[in-house]
Amino acid sequence: MPQNQSDDPYAASATGISTLEDLRKHLQWAVEVEHSTIPPYLTALYSLDPERNADAAQLIGSVFVEEMIHLALAANLLNAVGGEPRLDAPHMLAPYPRAMPHADASIQLSLLPFGQEALDMFLRLEQPARPGDAAEGDNYETIGQFYDAIARGLRRLCAEAGEEQVFTGDPARQVAGGPFAHTAGRLSPVTDLDSALAALKEIVEQGEGAARADVWDSDVDLFHPGTKAVSHYYRFQELALGRRYQPGDTPESGPTGNAVTVDPAGVRPLRPNPRLEDHPAGSAIRTAQEAFNKTYCTMLEQLEQAFHGNPAMLGISVGTMYAIKGQAQSLMAIQDDDARAVGPTFDYVAPEHRS
Repeated sequence: MPQNQSDDPYAASATGISTLEDLRKHLQWAVEVEHSTIPPYLTALYSLDPERNADAAQLIGSVFVEEMIHLALAANLLNAVGGEPRLDAPHMLAPYPRAMPHADASIQLSLLPFGQEALDMFLRLEQPARPGDAAEGDNYETIGQFYDAIARGLRRLCAEAGEEQVFTGDPARQVAGGPFAHTAGRLSPVTDLDSALAALKEIVEQGEGAARADVWDSDVDLFHPGTKAVSHYYRFQELALGRRYQPGDTPESGPTGNAVTVDPAGVRPLRPNPRLEDHPAGSAIRTAQEAFNKTYCTMLEQLEQAFHGNPAMLGISVGTMYAIKGQAQSLMAIQDDDARAVGPTFDYVAPEHRS
């Protein structure tokens, strides 16, 4: 006998996903979720002097790279079910501060220098769901619950219509390995339910840890071969608590390994949530901010092309990321009138204005 919808964990009422179009909509939201974290992570990362704060730069830099993998995995998932990932669009760069797309209003994102306020934001962003927390396809309290809703929706649609009716996308649009082949994360093609669920598991475990109850994800630590990688939430705990996790540590024990050092004097005192209109047109600061925005939007354009059937553009986009880094660091070296550094604004620039 069929279960009542209220008793069915895969029910549309629990996930918001009852049709293939619902699934595509939620996977586009996943693309938007993954991208929305990148400007805050980059702002904190580039505010650091990497020589004086090597630990913090390595930890945040590793999270950024894995978030790029998550973005590509979300695009693979959307392409696999016949969708079309959108990145080069104004809504992808809504002004900061802003809420995480389609999330509970408590998940707020800002452009901040590295410090306790930024760490508090990152910890809320990567907060693990508790074992047994419900799937939430919209207005979710944790990213894990959001991806749980997508996984449940996928299983339901495949059970009802068959995998061949769900995974209708062109395999040529899948991206894999490429510039991320040397990282701890796995960027793999999505072609069926098993590979889709594996991609979702990769995203969630790297963010909040395995089984919602572990410090570690299932990858090998790139910087400490022979040990598992610490998930994003617990990497930020390492920075907040000043100590590394080591084998045997648990969420309850906290980190008991080597010290993580942070030199506050090696953090540029950035103005939070900068805006173009804070500076007159033609000024050195605004000109540098506008140049950064053009390059950043060019990267989004290249990523979108990579996900629309030209995978070689993924490698080209990585080169553009290095250009972004140089522009951001040059911008942050300029002091405002109040002796504070100025960071990128991450505003959208239309394609016709990028040259």
